Amino acid sequence: MSGSGYLRTKPIRPKKIVSGISAAELIEETFLAYNAGRLREACRLFARKMLESDVTVGLSITGALTPAGLGMSSLIPLIESGFVDWIVSTGANLYHDTHFALGLTMHPGSPFLDDRKLRQEGVIRIYDILFDYKVLLSTDAFYMKILKEPEFNREMSTAELHYRIGRYVNELEALPGVGRVSVLAAAYRAGVPIYTSSPGDSSIGMNVARTVLDGGGPRLDVARDVNETAAIVLGAKEKRKSGILMLGGGSPKNFVLQTEPHIQEVLGIEEAGHDYYLQLTDARPDTGGLSGATPSEAVTWGKVDPDQLPDAVVCYADTTIALPLLTAYAVASRAPRPPSRLYDRREDLYQRLLEKYSEAKKKE
Repeated sequence: MSGSGYLRTKPIRPKKIVSGISAAELIEETFLAYNAGRLREACRLFARKMLESDVTVGLSITGALTPAGLGMSSLIPLIESGFVDWIVSTGANLYHDTHFALGLTMHPGSPFLDDRKLRQEGVIRIYDILFDYKVLLSTDAFYMKILKEPEFNREMSTAELHYRIGRYVNELEALPGVGRVSVLAAAYRAGVPIYTSSPGDSSIGMNVARTVLDGGGPRLDVARDVNETAAIVLGAKEKRKSGILMLGGGSPKNFVLQTEPHIQEVLGIEEAGHDYYLQLTDARPDTGGLSGATPSEAVTWGKVDPDQLPDAVVCYADTTIALPLLTAYAVASRAPRPPSRLYDRREDLYQRLLEKYSEAKKKE
């Protein structure tokens, strides 16, 4: 028998899968190798370390997750449990999230339909999700109505835009038969700020653009978004730790990670990088498709603390499969955390960033 330390882990000898096994038990007992093994590592990292009381958790959302129901099944439980403190999402996920609160429906279908016929019948397809073209028109009408309200007619960050939208969506959820179906509304209630790294790249952005043509509407301050998100991370690292959960890649992934290079490289504030890095993705690094780099590559940018590199996991799996399992594991393993309500603390955090930046400039 070898005395190697590499062989000191528990031998692979899973129990039989039986009726009534929970998702958490399934992951612990049978997800032992390959990307199942990485998913078990991801669940353990998230539940055992990232959800400690001294960790601020950022979440990035990429891919058409809310149309597939992942907002209701997986993201809202994370928000309501206090497991997410701030979010960067594509605008499309937030736009499609709104359909459900409006009582509009999405339907399971097939990716192998005749798209010409769907077009003739006014049916939109997102891979195997189908919905009526009128869903878009109704959602646009909702956004045009609220964006004309005086409270939106000024300069603001995307976090403020989404918080104000969330209040209206929260009111929709109170209507009979709707229920808690919206990520925007859940984030509003919990004080979780939601940013969009590319605010013009969605139907929400297009509706904002129309209000500008009409002479009003919000003027989105993208520089404020960059500085606010950096302020959130700086505030976390001064007293706590920072963990990032990334669903897919793309611009939202880079936006949550670039907070550290912005603090260190651009603002000149001494910092070491995020403490915990967890990504669910189906992209490969060798084609350049794993947007924002692997954890070890991210160390070279200052995005990840090199001393914390062992606490970095990439699970190469379809997010629509891995996220529900991760959520099930987390809610079964951890008691809810009190919400940090970072939205309410944005201005104080921003002022602290200014103070630290001023101190750094004096040292130049």
